[in-house]
Amino acid sequence: MTELRLGPVLRHVAWDGSGTATVWVEAGGASTAEVRCADGASGRAATFEVAGHHYALIRVEGLIPGTSTAYEVRLDGELVWPREGGHFPSSTIRTPASGAGDAEAGGRARVAFGSCRWARPAKEGRDPIGPDALDTLALRLAAADESERPDVLLLVGDQVYADETSPGTQEWLAARRDLSRPPGTQVANYEEYAHLYDESWGDPEVRWLLSTVPSCMVFDDHDVIDDWNTSAAWLAEMRATDWWDERVLSGLMSYWVYQHLGNLAPAELDEDELYAAVREGPDATAAVREFARRVDRDPAYARWSYRRDFGRTRLVVVDSRAARVLAEDRRAMVDEEETRWVRRQVLDAPGSYDHLLIGTSLPWLMPPMIHDLESWDSVLCGGGRGPRWARLGERLRRRADLEHWAAFPHSFEELTDLIAEVGAGERAPATVCVLSGDVHHAYIAEAAWPRDRPGGQVTSHVTQLTCSPVHNSVPGYMKVTFRVGWNGLGKLVGRALRLHGRLGRPPLGWERTGGPWFGNQLMTLTLEGRHAELRLDQSRAREDGTAHLVTVDERTLTR
Repeated sequence: MTELRLGPVLRHVAWDGSGTATVWVEAGGASTAEVRCADGASGRAATFEVAGHHYALIRVEGLIPGTSTAYEVRLDGELVWPREGGHFPSSTIRTPASGAGDAEAGGRARVAFGSCRWARPAKEGRDPIGPDALDTLALRLAAADESERPDVLLLVGDQVYADETSPGTQEWLAARRDLSRPPGTQVANYEEYAHLYDESWGDPEVRWLLSTVPSCMVFDDHDVIDDWNTSAAWLAEMRATDWWDERVLSGLMSYWVYQHLGNLAPAELDEDELYAAVREGPDATAAVREFARRVDRDPAYARWSYRRDFGRTRLVVVDSRAARVLAEDRRAMVDEEETRWVRRQVLDAPGSYDHLLIGTSLPWLMPPMIHDLESWDSVLCGGGRGPRWARLGERLRRRADLEHWAAFPHSFEELTDLIAEVGAGERAPATVCVLSGDVHHAYIAEAAWPRDRPGGQVTSHVTQLTCSPVHNSVPGYMKVTFRVGWNGLGKLVGRALRLHGRLGRPPLGWERTGGPWFGNQLMTLTLEGRHAELRLDQSRAREDGTAHLVTVDERTLTR
């Protein structure tokens, strides 16, 4: 009997009434994977092989809109999910009601999101960084009515930590190779990446959660390595090592298999040339590896960004890590083709959605002092204050992680202009929310443009929502920095940096209206009609050692 190695992971559930969904699995060998639902819906797919591992993305068809149905997974006809003796409810696929996208119906969409999940220690005992927010979310949902479940779980980066492995993984690595040689305790190849996903997604609570709540994902730096694609100089140094090539190719290959495939709708899968190639079999390793090599050498070769519509809510997830242009004279967070693609998705069918969510792992709006510091540093690195300052700027950029949207001023302005354009006029959505992570704390910042802005007044409620980490920590000195970055002293420092860099003021203003909050946490948006509610939950340990979610902030976002 072929074992179910990992999964099932419920990924795309259609909101267009087509009654389709996709379920991802990793099997212990070549097999036919099948999903059977209690209501008769089903799907099957042959596994494809990458680097000795076997995967399938199963398209389930025949789901009835507005229902919830339990499902099971079989490999070569043998039941492998649910597991015997499980303590969680049945895994289900819940479909939105027919007409959820109609303006008059005003269907509800609930989106939970967060980032930065370091796998919990393998050994029993007290967790030094506190209880995992995904674990505690799973426990809450398992005990609640299905109506409380999010319609989608959006994970905006650092789903695995390839460069900061757990003690258990380090023991496993030490049994495979000499850790005194680079990359040491970091992962080196595809097999080691597969182990990271086993460790992270094999967690029983998270495994059940991912089996029953649809998920969207996008990578950030730690999915490959800290500061990935910070600058052209950084990349040149990495490529000069004897271990980087295998590392980055394995990172891109595993991301495509474990995370990216499930982001795509069935129609997009039908048009995906690589997905067609891997299903031809028997071994897709060479095809996936060649794809990763081309992407590494030319970021414009592939598009990792994607769009999902949840009734009257549109989600556009922007790759702010792999699509970068790093040449100092034309630095950009996103290359030209992908920028045009993002613009088309945001502006497509104006008035057809009430809420626009822009997912990007790195925050668009940062504390003003940090924003000005990153903008100033970009001037230095670009040679705007001479070669000596340029060398200082590059060192500072790497040591202080100055690589958010503000560090790419042209891209920051493009995104700002796009948000203002969609947020003005009669067909403007009620809210535009930028959903981000990365910075290991949570905050809310509200944006405002001048009333006399050329192009019209922005009437949408525009908000930066940053939520991180799901399970990690932040040094004390960074907590101080994040707090100071918003206050008057921080703004004064930022003003001085702008003067030295000969920078003008940003085209908009923003103020922190919530946070900073530190801890393992998740944000949840509930969007119904033109109304938007936000909730921030933190994972806390009780005296008896158990964990639960505590709501620390609730608010209405719509004006």
